[in-house]
Amino acid sequence: MSQTSLQEPEVTLELVLDHGLTEEEYEMIKNYLGRVPTFTELGVYSVMWSEHCSYKNSILEIKKLPREGEQLLVAAGEENAGLVDIGDGLACAFKIESHNHPSAIEPYQGAATGVGGIHRDIFTMGARPVASLNSLRFGTMENPRVRYLLDGVVRGISDYGNSFGIPMAGGEIYFDEAYEGNPLVNAMSVGIVKVGETASAIAVGIGNPVLIVGSSTGRDGIHGATFASEDISEESEAKRPSVQVGDPFTEKLLLEASLEALKTGAVVGMQDMGAAGIACSSSEMTAKGKQGMRVDLDRVPMREEGMTAYELLLSESQERMLVVAEKGREQEIIDIYEKWDLNAVVIGEVVEGDKVTYWKDGMIKAEIPADSLVLGGGAPQYVREATRPSYLDKVQNFDIDSLEHPADHNEILVKLLAAPNIASKRWVHEQYDTMVRTNTVNAPGASDSGVIRIKGSKKGLAVKTDCNGRYVYLNPRKGGQIAVAESARNVVCSGGKPVAITNCLNFGNPHKPEVYWTFKEALAGMGDACRALNTPVTGGNVSLYNENPKGAIFPTPVIGMLGIVEDVEKHTMKPGFKEAGDLVYYLGANRKGLGGSEYLNTIHKLTTGDAPDIDLDFEVRLQDLLLELIRTGLINAAHDISDGGLAIALAEMAIFSGKGASITVANLGKNIHEVLYSEAQSGVIVTLKEQQVREFGKLSESKNIPAFKLGSVNGDTLAIDTYIHARVSTLSDAYESAIPMAMNV
Repeated sequence: MSQTSLQEPEVTLELVLDHGLTEEEYEMIKNYLGRVPTFTELGVYSVMWSEHCSYKNSILEIKKLPREGEQLLVAAGEENAGLVDIGDGLACAFKIESHNHPSAIEPYQGAATGVGGIHRDIFTMGARPVASLNSLRFGTMENPRVRYLLDGVVRGISDYGNSFGIPMAGGEIYFDEAYEGNPLVNAMSVGIVKVGETASAIAVGIGNPVLIVGSSTGRDGIHGATFASEDISEESEAKRPSVQVGDPFTEKLLLEASLEALKTGAVVGMQDMGAAGIACSSSEMTAKGKQGMRVDLDRVPMREEGMTAYELLLSESQERMLVVAEKGREQEIIDIYEKWDLNAVVIGEVVEGDKVTYWKDGMIKAEIPADSLVLGGGAPQYVREATRPSYLDKVQNFDIDSLEHPADHNEILVKLLAAPNIASKRWVHEQYDTMVRTNTVNAPGASDSGVIRIKGSKKGLAVKTDCNGRYVYLNPRKGGQIAVAESARNVVCSGGKPVAITNCLNFGNPHKPEVYWTFKEALAGMGDACRALNTPVTGGNVSLYNENPKGAIFPTPVIGMLGIVEDVEKHTMKPGFKEAGDLVYYLGANRKGLGGSEYLNTIHKLTTGDAPDIDLDFEVRLQDLLLELIRTGLINAAHDISDGGLAIALAEMAIFSGKGASITVANLGKNIHEVLYSEAQSGVIVTLKEQQVREFGKLSESKNIPAFKLGSVNGDTLAIDTYIHARVSTLSDAYESAIPMAMNV
């Protein structure tokens, strides 16, 4: 470095540690630079080497996941989002990310900016977002702060998403004391782009200008990436400045301007400014292009006076992107963004060498080898100590047979339907615009997964977020397998063929050996299922340090599953009963085991037992069978059995349709509590016409999947042998009223 500012604080070991770096990492930085870093350089390294940006404690395990497939158009982690060929000359860009820590402190803005950030990852690739999803976790609803967080998060998601104009296609919400004080807010975006018209997050071409486009830069969000890479503590409330502030109307303008700019052919590379702001986008694009970049921070449009180089580089102000333009054509880009009333300013250029150099006030404030900053380059990668948690022996050996089960199944069913994890989330999803752009076929609520029509094509996309953190807590490997298998099963039940996943890996502190062991095992389970189902991982997000003073969350590797519906008009399936006289069948494995069930949690107040068993070969055959049954028109309803077991699945099919059914479960087992409430995997309820039984049986037999006739659709009462006899309206009241009552609305 030739010139530096004398006004910056002196870098000391104490300052290094305050930035979340270790003494060993400080030595690495000095080796990369050949000297002591400046204060600004220290800030850049601290955010770029945070877990949030570098995945330094997780990447070596992530690399073990299956990340290749025939339909993948970019390698996992290569771009801002995964890209899958869906046929007809189209590709789907999709990704899920977390905004957990910001949402714990400032739920409205934390959730809103999570939505905005994930959409930018999609349209910076040239894809137009067509659907949103989310996956949310909170503590128990009896806690007033949990209700405050739920209200703020839902309003943040809905206000941003509704204003931006993208339909909410699906999601999930779970409540458990394990998430008390540390909610999970995972947002997913799905977009469509023509194959060959995508953009890349790269800086190449010596002399090509570098532009910052979108909003002006303020002091909001500084050190947000570092904040997201530490445990939540009582001091976290003081870190509200680390939570960004979003503007969905500006984001809408940014979307349209960016897609228009990309059509000119004058854009060489484009990247969203999310975590770590200018520091991240400039260094990642530079490292990928294997050239250098010079940035003049004095040219950055600011909305606050006196911002330092440190603040400008680390600010996470929203609705901003970095664009590399073809030299001589930058004015075309500027004109487009200015037409949309957005900033578009040349702040630098691509240069020879391998460094990113940041200037301010006529002086170099930071000069860093770009590759030393980034994931896959010089950022550190760690293998942490792993120890199997001792609690697993206790929970997995718990004698569930020793429990005394209540005999009144009508009462059990109503209690389960009113449990927040099972009850209708209508109060939530009615705040979301689910039908904007008129492409929504299956919306949140009465559907196993969301389905979006692709205009100009017969095809549709089936999308789902899924994970049962309770299973992963009780058996990390099986829990990881089930998270993938169930999300795929839900997509299949809606008529889609699963093709790929994105994931959001929410875990505790990786420095705790029990947490790291659980992380490794859960990812191994995910890999098992992805290989069996041929659903490679396209990318995703890691969120560690999800702990509060009372301990870690349930390990929660959320899966975002993408499926393709070949004919959205003919093959889309919904779960409600259809017509009186339809036959009801159960397809699947035996119904043994209550471990980890909602029944145990709601009725016995226990989270114990082993997670349900899963046979992945059986699961593959079941999903193949279901898809064939749907595409040949042999069934007219399908519903996955999950939380609450068979009884809840039947009750939901009745509630969704307003129709009753007469059911017998005598052939499914002798332990009636297991039969009705076990969450045994690989089970689906389907309905069909009498005249379809013969062909249905032949197909089931050909796939070696047992099919049990349960009864038929009739009347307005759900009757299950002598155990349950309840009017559908009674069940519906319990199901629909629970969340509004808890929220006092």
